[in-house]
Amino acid sequence: MRYIVLMLRDRRWVLPVAALAPLLWGTTYATTSELLPPGRPLTAAVLRALPAGVLLLLLARRLPPRGWWGRALVLGTLNIGAFFALLFVGAYRLPGGVAATVGALQPLVVLGLATLLLGERAGRRAVLAALLGVAGVALLVLRAEARLDGVGLAAATGGAVSMAVGVVLAKRWGRPAPLLAVTSWQLLAGGLVLLPVALAVEGPLPPRLLDAPALAGYAWLALAGTALAYVVWFLGVGALPSGALSSLGLLAPVVATTLGWALLGQSLTVWQVAGGLLVLVAVALAQRRGRTAVAAPPAVGSVGSTGSTGSTGSTGSTGPAAGPTGVPQPTVGPALPVPARCLPLAP
Repeated sequence: MRYIVLMLRDRRWVLPVAALAPLLWGTTYATTSELLPPGRPLTAAVLRALPAGVLLLLLARRLPPRGWWGRALVLGTLNIGAFFALLFVGAYRLPGGVAATVGALQPLVVLGLATLLLGERAGRRAVLAALLGVAGVALLVLRAEARLDGVGLAAATGGAVSMAVGVVLAKRWGRPAPLLAVTSWQLLAGGLVLLPVALAVEGPLPPRLLDAPALAGYAWLALAGTALAYVVWFLGVGALPSGALSSLGLLAPVVATTLGWALLGQSLTVWQVAGGLLVLVAVALAQRRGRTAVAAPPAVGSVGSTGSTGSTGSTGSTGPAAGPTGVPQPTVGPALPVPARCLPLAP
């Protein structure tokens, strides 16, 4: 973790290291389908957020200052708690491909919010890249037989908007402490918001389900897919333009579909290949716009530092859905594993 933080102080590493977050989120689907107990997406979300938050808090050794407890709760709820809960509802009510396509609208939402709240100007190339990303994800995961549901659409849209608002507010409010500390506050707040919901909906996790594969899967999701991924993502938030960073989240469904084909024996159609290539074009287009606007990464402090890192500035942006039938559906951002009664992914 310390090594990555030091790397991101060099502007040349900002973009590739920030892209590590959606690449790690893309492994969620294979991990969930192969290692975790089925039908417990909210439990998996809690077991990702809380251990990761505790670990980062132990490393940072910093509690929120006066006036930031409420902000930490708001950001944690928007970026983790409400996001995963709404994603859960959308995954139950919609085929996974529809939920993924709705989630791909998040870069457009971030561009709009960044214009309104941060004064960033969304150029035509950024908007075009976001639209191409939606089209690419739709080709990658959407199926002709998919049916729509009003409640599910509202929930999936709410999840995308929740995460977008959370990221833009995090950028607007800045950071009163080192990045590891601020990230830990959000993960802990989001996990604590999710905990009673998970217990009410899914009940306690029976110990018999915590076998060696499940423990390995939860450990991977907590350490790599959450702690590491959120640290590098929020570092990118402070250094990259909104369109450039938010487009990186589109890489998650590409990674998930590729892993499903390479490791799980899923089929891959020509249309899916075309969709994946279109997503890569959209990401590259967004980076061409943003590369000249990359700001020097804000100081993040050493691990365990108690000094302030300052505000994130006015450029940067967004972040993170899921679905399946035995194999979770790839979507955009930090995915929530979902129950196996959603429409199957046919990659």
